[in-house]
Formats: sequence, structure tokens, C-alpha cells
Amino acid sequence: MEKTYYDPKDLKKFGNISELQPELGKKFFDYYGDVFKEGALTQREKSLIALAVSHAVQCPYCIDAYTSDSLEKGADETQ
Repeated sequence: MEKTYYDPKDLKKFGNISELQPELGKKFFDYYGDVFKEGALTQREKSLIALAVSHAVQCPYCIDAYTSDSLEKGADETQ
């Protein structure tokens, strides 16, 4: 199999991105959490939008993450 930069195991490390810069990591995760809060759009709708953008920019990590997130938030494969 051809080696690529994408390794699904790396996705599990996402929560550790603030280890070297705790203050910046906290700011990022606070912002990230606020973006996906329920508002004019549901969390499911926001995840589906993020999944669409992930496909547009062709980020395999984002596609993987937002596919799982969308399904966890009630989306189905037809959506």
C-alpha cells in the first residue's frame, strides 16, 4: 500500500494539540466548542456543513472526523 501523510491513528492525537502551548490550546478549544454550539443551526447541521467543507478542501482528517461527528449527532448516510 502506498504511504501517504494521512494516518487515521493521528486523529486520536487531536486532543493533545495543546500540550506544548496550553494557553493557545485552551483558546482554540474554547473557540471550537463555541462554533459548534446549538444556535440558528443545530449541531448536526453544523457538522454536516463542516463535512461538506472538508470534502471541498479535500482534508482526509477532517472528512474522517466530521463523518463520525455527523453520525454521532444524528445524521444518516443519506444526508
